[in-house]
Amino acid sequence: MNIHVPILKLGKSLLVPIEIELTDEMVEDLHIGILKEIEKTNAKGLIIDVSLIEVVDSFFARILINIGRAAKCLNCNTVIVGVTPEMALTLTKMGFEWRGVETALDVEQALDRIGR
Repeated sequence: MNIHVPILKLGKSLLVPIEIELTDEMVEDLHIGILKEIEKTNAKGLIIDVSLIEVVDSFFARILINIGRAAKCLNCNTVIVGVTPEMALTLTKMGFEWRGVETALDVEQALDRIGR
């Protein structure tokens, strides 16, 4: 399946702006694509921007966390951008723990956390 999400290189980091609702298959493909791109570019930071997504279901949230954990194994720190208060509340109620993954309000803050 074609992934409709760009994986952009910014210095030693990758930026993944998710601007469309993704099917489960697209999320799995994106997971693999991101990890391959980290390996290919030797990226040290990964920023996943979900600010334009209205709903993050449990599958998507679990994959985001798994991406962050897998990226960490590849020596790449992950920051998720754009988590709304509603998303955070819902995911917390569902029992999700964001271990190994940081959050930021915007891409600028994420870049600062990763270290430009």
